[in-house]
Amino acid sequence: MRGGFLLSLLLALAVLAALVAAGGWWWLNQPLRLNAPSVELSVEAGSTPRDVARAWVDAGVETSPRLLYEWFRWSGQSRQIRAGSYELDTGATPRDLLRMMVRGDERLATVKLIEGWTFKRFRAELAQAEGLKQATPGLSEAELMAQLGAPGVPAEGQFFPDTYAYAKGSTDLAVLQRAHRAMRKQLDAAWTQRAAGGPLTTPQDALILASIVEKETGRESDRPMIASVFHNRLRIRMPLQTDPTVIYGLGDAFDGNLRRVHLQTDTPFNTYTRAGLPPSPIAMPGKASLLAAVQPASSKALYFVARGDGSSVFSATLAEHNRAVNQYQRARKGP
Repeated sequence: MRGGFLLSLLLALAVLAALVAAGGWWWLNQPLRLNAPSVELSVEAGSTPRDVARAWVDAGVETSPRLLYEWFRWSGQSRQIRAGSYELDTGATPRDLLRMMVRGDERLATVKLIEGWTFKRFRAELAQAEGLKQATPGLSEAELMAQLGAPGVPAEGQFFPDTYAYAKGSTDLAVLQRAHRAMRKQLDAAWTQRAAGGPLTTPQDALILASIVEKETGRESDRPMIASVFHNRLRIRMPLQTDPTVIYGLGDAFDGNLRRVHLQTDTPFNTYTRAGLPPSPIAMPGKASLLAAVQPASSKALYFVARGDGSSVFSATLAEHNRAVNQYQRARKGP
């Protein structure tokens, strides 16, 4: 009798264990219920598996935090959960949730730095970037460059235009560090490819000229010729006479209409009143402009004028240039 009872009890326990196992297997492979189409969570470094389970439930995963924690623990991977910013979408199972955190598959946002933007414009974009912690708004440009390990270097032009992905909770300083390193890498690579015998003596010269080429270019294929014009002018110490530098020197005073008085008003960036390169870049140049600055086309051109379709006409003499201006600029303006 006693032996029969024990056998029945063991069988019952075995059935119960099988049911529990089957239920657990079913739960692990069923989509978790969410209180929104997606649930976001930032897992901080040092969080325990129990903390993580509770945080997901608090964020909007509709399940038992104890059940979620037991799954983390039972899987043997609870210590492999990585800190980061995660997004759980509708249809994800408990297995998917743990796999995402163990792999570190973070939800990444992006911020885009456009070729030709100024540093001021880029900072404004960073200030509006989704989920990006603001660590630099109180810093001047000089203080910011010091934090990036480049004290005394003007911030303008020092950041490479690209699309930067980051995890939510990252700082704007971290993105700036990456963009700064990227520009140093691109500039160093371009400088090693420079043509021999040019008027540029330092990588900073190349960066400054590249920023001018970036702002003057309407059609990508014209970059090497535009760079050639400026190289030729620098060689004979002829003023660069480029409007974008004048506009940059005017700063917030520029209202969108460049007037003759502006060309005659001296500033450190007025390349009509001052010979040579301006004291710093005037924008963020891209890779194509960096390469054009150090590998200009071989030409005798000293002038160029916009056709009106994005391309330019290049001339070696003032007489040729005046004819081009009459054809493409004055004709378009009318009598």
